[in-house]
Amino acid sequence: MDERKFVKENLNRMLIKEFVMKEVRSAGFGGMEIQRTPLGTRIILEVERPGLVIGRKGSKIKELTDVLQSRFGVENPMIEVKESENPYLNAQIMAEKLASALERGWHFRRAGHSTLRRIMENGAKGAQIIISGKLTGDRSRTEKFTKGTVKYCGHTAEMVRVGYATAKTKPGIIGVTVKIMPPEIKLPDEINILGPKPKEEEKEEKEEKGEVKEEAKEEKREEKKEEKKLEKEEKKPEAKEKNEKKEQKKEEVKKDAEGTEGKADKGNESRGKDEEAQ
Repeated sequence: MDERKFVKENLNRMLIKEFVMKEVRSAGFGGMEIQRTPLGTRIILEVERPGLVIGRKGSKIKELTDVLQSRFGVENPMIEVKESENPYLNAQIMAEKLASALERGWHFRRAGHSTLRRIMENGAKGAQIIISGKLTGDRSRTEKFTKGTVKYCGHTAEMVRVGYATAKTKPGIIGVTVKIMPPEIKLPDEINILGPKPKEEEKEEKEEKGEVKEEAKEEKREEKKEEKKLEKEEKKPEAKEKNEKKEQKKEEVKKDAEGTEGKADKGNESRGKDEEAQ
């Protein structure tokens, strides 16, 4: 039952995407993302011209939300329109543009090379355009236009942007696939070699290091001073105890000396009395 539910949900998502692509084609559809939230279903649209999707006072976007809720059963749809940062690096937008150029009667080679040049001029690391269908005659064939580096497998291939569109011409339908390697992808064989630093920067770094060393020395001196203070404070009660003990011993010695003197005086007095009696 769970598998059927997942298949049904994914099928519904695909139908929603196809419907939105048709409705938003004039604005330059660049992608769609559906997110489930506790408040409802959040649909994020990436387009080239968001004003055409929103309409005057949000009239078009309201119609779109009503259709999604009634026809596709989307719970509380919230459509968010986002403008594409660089449409020439969006594979879906470039595929749609190429398909519209073919429909207008452009030769497939001219359209493919011009699209490839625009993509590479905007900083892409690589791009590939595949056009397949009845290009020149009754027999269908495939033409590829590649420039730069395009990965087909591995972890970097997952980050390649892919767009697909169809062009309806008199001979038949022509399929257009665009693959773009964005500039932020870091290839595993890329190595950045840092050149030698200028003398001014080296001097500044040395000065900074010297200042840091001086600060570290000052901190160590302060720590040593604090440690000495703590040691002195710890030694003070011990010194007091020693002084008290010395004073007690002196008093005991004095008492003993006074006691012995008193006894000697008493002995002398008794001897004197004995002599007088004799």
